[in-house]
Amino acid sequence: MEYPYPAWFELWHEAAITSVGFFWMALWAFILGYLISSLVQVFITRERMQKAMGKAGPRSMLLGTFFGFISSSCSFSALSTTRAIFNKGAGLAPAMAFMLASTNLVIELGMVIAVFLGWQFVVGEYVGGIILILITWFLIRVTRPRRLVAQARKRQSDADESEADDDAGLSWQEKFLRYQSWQKIGQTYVMEWQMVWRDVLIGFTVAGIISAMVPDAFFQALFVGSSGDDMANPGFLAVLAQTLVGPLAAFFTFIGSMGNIPLAAVLFGQGVTFAGVMAFIFSDLVVLPVLRINARYYGWKMALYLLALMWVAIVIAALVMHYALAYWGMLPDYTAVTAPADREYFKLNYQLVLNVVLLAINGVLIWLWYSARHGHHHHHHHDNAASLTDRVLSVLVVVALVWLSGGLLVALL
Repeated sequence: MEYPYPAWFELWHEAAITSVGFFWMALWAFILGYLISSLVQVFITRERMQKAMGKAGPRSMLLGTFFGFISSSCSFSALSTTRAIFNKGAGLAPAMAFMLASTNLVIELGMVIAVFLGWQFVVGEYVGGIILILITWFLIRVTRPRRLVAQARKRQSDADESEADDDAGLSWQEKFLRYQSWQKIGQTYVMEWQMVWRDVLIGFTVAGIISAMVPDAFFQALFVGSSGDDMANPGFLAVLAQTLVGPLAAFFTFIGSMGNIPLAAVLFGQGVTFAGVMAFIFSDLVVLPVLRINARYYGWKMALYLLALMWVAIVIAALVMHYALAYWGMLPDYTAVTAPADREYFKLNYQLVLNVVLLAINGVLIWLWYSARHGHHHHHHHDNAASLTDRVLSVLVVVALVWLSGGLLVALL
């Protein structure tokens, strides 16, 4: 009689390697994103940010989109930078434009999409990303969430009240030359990690488990109409249903934009429509860890509003791109896409170089934080008593660490 233990151990090892591999792929973007966030918080004054992006006009939206494009990053670090510019006085719509641009108008992401899915999806990512920003801008103007914005700003200002600003009145050039300012950047950088590291650890652990252990048939069943006689020419209701399911599937996968492209290729190869796959790809900002982090930044009401806002915008943008390509006869053929082969996460390429460089910068920032803690420029950060959610997260962190350690070590057996 044969037992399934060897196969199960192999899946465990694959899940752990996938989790660590996903994180390795995104590591440089994490560090760069939190560094940019810290620089914004220390060097940019509230008055300057309000002048540049304080109103939801065309100029502010263009600036938000442009700055997001040049600071392309993963969803977690984009959240941090978006919080920083919002806290400094940027309007909600320009801040959202920044966040959406920094996660969708990403050159590296386009390259990965081209490899796995083809040029039509690259067009869908970039053109659809711009459409996504415009729709989000329109929805914010229609819904007018002034009370939510005011509550979120008050929450941010209350959180920052205990931090003394000993650089007040100095220009950014003067701050740049002060060692104390760089110590403050180190403190801010470490605090950003302290706020999200548990969500990141749990999120990437779950992403690896889903990628390695959840069968493709589950996602095929989730996307209604992705199999059967009509999969080559689905009707509008089938396209709409799959487009609505795309963000829902992404919400529970925890996988960021770079990690979900191989899974998107699997979905498309199994007959999920272009709109459904694009909605899935766009949904890296509506996953559960992102919702929790937004709730910690802005409060649950604002976090749920942003979730609903992005969900609606994603569905509309994906449908627009689907039927625009259909009108021009350029929809890709799902039979031309095959499931991705085994991925190599750890190899000598530009990603390794970026990780090494950014890890060195990470070390410098931690040293600045350490020197500030033991000097005269330590800003105390007071946390409230641990909530039930925090205690549950702490337990899940232990479980995740045991799971990852065991999965990596099981190969030795």
